[in-house]
Amino acid sequence: MNNYLILPILIPFFTAVVLLLWRRPSATRRIFTALATLSILLVSLCITQKSYDSGLLVLKLGGWTPPFGIALTLDILGGIMLSLSGFIALMTILYGFAENRVKLENPLRLPLTMFLLAGMNMSFSTGDIFNLYVAFEVMLIASYALLTLEADNWDIKHALPYVAINLFGSALFLSAAALTYSLLGTLNYADIASKAAIFASDPRLELIGVMFALVFGIKAGMFPLYYWLPKSYPTLPTPLAALFGGMLTKVGVYAIIRLFGTILPHGLIEVHWLVLSLSAPTMIFGVLGAVSKNFVRGILSYHIISQVGYMLLAVGLFTPLSIAAGIFYIVHHIIVKSSLFLIGGIGYQINQSDHLDYMGHLWKVVPILGILFLIQALSLAGIPPLSGFWGKYLIIIVGLEQKQYFFVGVSIVASILTLISMLKIWLGAFWSEPEEVPVHLTKKTWIPMTAIVGLMTLVSLSIGFNTEFYFAYAQKAAYMVLDQAGYIKAVLQ
Repeated sequence: MNNYLILPILIPFFTAVVLLLWRRPSATRRIFTALATLSILLVSLCITQKSYDSGLLVLKLGGWTPPFGIALTLDILGGIMLSLSGFIALMTILYGFAENRVKLENPLRLPLTMFLLAGMNMSFSTGDIFNLYVAFEVMLIASYALLTLEADNWDIKHALPYVAINLFGSALFLSAAALTYSLLGTLNYADIASKAAIFASDPRLELIGVMFALVFGIKAGMFPLYYWLPKSYPTLPTPLAALFGGMLTKVGVYAIIRLFGTILPHGLIEVHWLVLSLSAPTMIFGVLGAVSKNFVRGILSYHIISQVGYMLLAVGLFTPLSIAAGIFYIVHHIIVKSSLFLIGGIGYQINQSDHLDYMGHLWKVVPILGILFLIQALSLAGIPPLSGFWGKYLIIIVGLEQKQYFFVGVSIVASILTLISMLKIWLGAFWSEPEEVPVHLTKKTWIPMTAIVGLMTLVSLSIGFNTEFYFAYAQKAAYMVLDQAGYIKAVLQ
């Protein structure tokens, strides 16, 4: 089973190569892509369950013993992220097939999406900081290309902040990796964890922690480094916006959890406090940006930032329960946010606009879409008993236990404002019936697109109504992330 760890990286990579050689879009090409993505999802689910049953999985590439060779390591958290990336990629790819006819498909969208998926999956599987850097670069280069591939002259300029700040983040990442190697003589996660304990009070290690927190915070959209996100994501085609909005920022959050849970000593209180402190403005500025916007993709893009603030709050509180709650919240958010982008895309296809002043009739034209949107919007706002409520509830419980009343208050205010902004979409796009808004989409097109969103909504509902089952995985994932001794033993011995 350990040998399967390489498959979620190799399958999308070789699929991308085949698709580049298979240049002409066709129905057969689409079927091949869908089957490859489905195989990634199935393999990811299998190795996640294996990790849940047997513990950390380690694959020593080339037979070299870590820390001298490259090792792939997978615990439950990594498996969960792999499974989510496979699921969201499959849903968004199928949605794209339903949205556009074969002859209108850009031949480079699918191979670039596969390269993006390979970079994400490598980020979740690697056990080495330099390979994490390589994975980030593969992911980012693919994202740069996807961001500009189908953009017009107006949209391309909004890609500049995304490219510029992520290039800065990449340079900072490489600098932080160099400082780590200079101090500890290694970049292997387990070897760093075993050596860094004696440097727990060394200010150089705290500097490294701050640098990595900033690097991964840039990827996650943390305040004040989020400007690029709401400018660039709305310019993407709907399936790509859903994939980017659901998964890309969560790679940064995953890396922060891995950094503080598995790699660095748990006694870096000042660095944890930095992350905790930045969670509040991330929540507030993100949700205020959402309230101020009047088009669907802009509102949803700002909500990504706000919801990342909750995840950072969970990491900053840094207890086993808060980390478990953060992991649970990541699972909820990835599915809900991606589905909301897809719902917004259906609304755009029907009205040929996602500006709320030019939308309407959606409840009358597609009533099931209104129900799906309402479920996911209320879940995003944290209304019980939906999945978003349980993650927020557990994070707030830990905050109250630690007497962090300010951050608890900010999280509650952000939830209320989230509900207000989502109701704005509901009233503008679904409930209003302006006579001048035309309907452009036929049932033949919107039914398969709505069916995909319906499947994602069912998964979200199952998380909310079967919380104990999913939270058991989150709890065990948090335990394995924080078990540095077990990780060191599994990798190095």
